[in-house]
Formats: sequence, C-alpha cells, structure tokens
Amino acid sequence: MEFSGALKMVHQLLLMRLPQARCIVDATAGNGKDTLFLATHSVTGARIWAFDIQEQAIINSKQLLLDNHCHNKVEYILDSHCNMDLYISGQVDIVTFNLGYLPGGNHNITTTGQTTVQALNKSIQLLRVNGIITVVAYPGYATGKEENNQVLKYVSSLPQSVFNVGCWQMLNQANEPPVLYIVEKKRGEVREGFASRED
Repeated sequence: MEFSGALKMVHQLLLMRLPQARCIVDATAGNGKDTLFLATHSVTGARIWAFDIQEQAIINSKQLLLDNHCHNKVEYILDSHCNMDLYISGQVDIVTFNLGYLPGGNHNITTTGQTTVQALNKSIQLLRVNGIITVVAYPGYATGKEENNQVLKYVSSLPQSVFNVGCWQMLNQANEPPVLYIVEKKRGEVREGFASRED
C-alpha cells in the first residue's frame, strides 16, 4: 500500500469496512468521487446518503454515478450535513467527510468548523457500535485551518471508554498537507449533545 495521501488512506481503511456496511453517509458529496467509491465497493443491499449544500455538487455526483451504473444505492440530499439526522433515522456503519470547497467550484463556499462539528456530533449519535467516522481536513488555507482546529478539539474530547480516535498526516510535505481523523465507536451509547460546544 502506498502512503501517498490522506484520501488514499481513507479508501484503504474503508475497503476493510465496506463489505459489512449497510448504512453509509457521504457527508460531503462534492463531485461524487467518494460517493462512487462507496457505491462501487459496498454490498448490493447497502444504502448511501450523499449530502451537499451546493446544487451543482449534487448534479455532478448524480451524473458520475449514473455514468458508472451505481446510482440505485444512493439518496442525494441537497442540505447541510449538520442536518443529517433529519433524513436518517436508523444507525449507520460509516460516515465519511472530505472537507473544504468543491473542486472546480467557488472556493468561497466551503465547509466551516461550526457546521462540521455539529455534523460530527450528529454522526456520533447515529453511529452504531463498531462503526467508523473518517474526516479529511485541509489546514492549508485560513478557513480550513480554523476548521481543522475545531475538528481536532472535538474528536480529542470523545471519551476513550466509548471511542478509539486517531489521526494521520504526511509529515515531509510542504504547505500543511491534509489531516485524516478516524473515530471508531467501540462500545455503549453516547449521551445526546455530547461535546457539542463550538467554542
């Protein structure tokens, strides 16, 4: 396995989980590449929710999955990922975030620390035991740096009795490369609203 970046590490990690996953959330659909990966490598009966706040992102994602004959598994939701609990009632196996702005889109429309932490808190509530959350954050620009700091603070506060939390980053690359955070729920239930502070 080549250690060439955070996104490749996410895919390698998810490849081990997708054969058992039935309920999957792509919290940041973007142009659909991660949604396609999830749809391609998940089982036939899996269900995937793909969120994005930009209509163009949803259009791009739908077209990509249609072109690859993987669209039947996916429900596309034009809304913020911090509202995921309004659309998903059961427990989920995987939630994956690829933060930042839409590649090829308006760089001023980007994920933020406030809504991402809210979405992470919702993900924690929905996550089943042995489920995982992956977050790729981009500290190389101002909004992304602040968002990364808030994500780091949030996941670091999760109780070790319930969660395994780790992070991964290339160390010999310039310009603050992406950071991968991994949260695995190992046991028990989480009190609603845990670690929801945004300060």
